[in-house]
Amino acid sequence: MAKFRGVYPTTIDAKGRTSLPARFREILVESFGDDRFFLTNSSPVDLGGGSYSSGLLIFPYREFALFEEKFQESRGLTPAQRDSIINLIINPAVELSADKLGRFLVPPNMRRSAALERDILFVAAMDKIKIWSQPEWEKVLTQNIRNFPSGSEAAAELGL
Repeated sequence: MAKFRGVYPTTIDAKGRTSLPARFREILVESFGDDRFFLTNSSPVDLGGGSYSSGLLIFPYREFALFEEKFQESRGLTPAQRDSIINLIINPAVELSADKLGRFLVPPNMRRSAALERDILFVAAMDKIKIWSQPEWEKVLTQNIRNFPSGSEAAAELGL
């Protein structure tokens, strides 16, 4: 099964329309058997100093159903953590499909929460796709560099 890979720069227009990269559309159908997907908020990224950033997340249709099942069966989350996942990820999710040219509309509330203005990125996340504003992605990459497990046993096991 093919996974989503790559970072694709593109734009979003003033009405909130953007285009899913052609390769990602192919993988949706070939690997996940459906051109429909769910769009929702991504997990907040702690940038340090009390600052957070968030993008959007595209789940292939059936992957979102599996996520909801796993969530319902999950243990170990506090009531507050469960509420956060429900309110930030599950409740705002919208079912979408792109038109023949790959275009779809990002709802206004999601554009605001992810600070999407003009220049955006589609970022592969193996079985999901993330959407970030270019400026927010730069902040997240900087934090990822700080968090990278350089010299750790886990990184060595991965061959990094």
